[in-house]
Amino acid sequence: MKVIHLSVTGRVQGVGYRAFVEREAKARGLEGWVRNRRDGSVEAVVAGEADKIDALIAACRNGPPASQVENIEQKDAGHGELDSRNAGERFSVLPTT
Repeated sequence: MKVIHLSVTGRVQGVGYRAFVEREAKARGLEGWVRNRRDGSVEAVVAGEADKIDALIAACRNGPPASQVENIEQKDAGHGELDSRNAGERFSVLPTT
């Protein structure tokens, strides 16, 4: 299982981007979480099969219709970063940090 950390910049808040990421991740059977950051970006940690993560990242480059993604930074993450999820959830939308 691969775990990655994503940071997405552009017009990604107030456009349904977190819900989009949640829906796309769940559809691919991925685990993790997504949240807004106070700097206007969206942050996510996603775990699963590498090809499914790659497909999620490709979908995130487009995002929902009202979004405008400028950049997605990606780095490897540890399984411990999944601990931020809400108890009992495979994928969580977390509060803004």
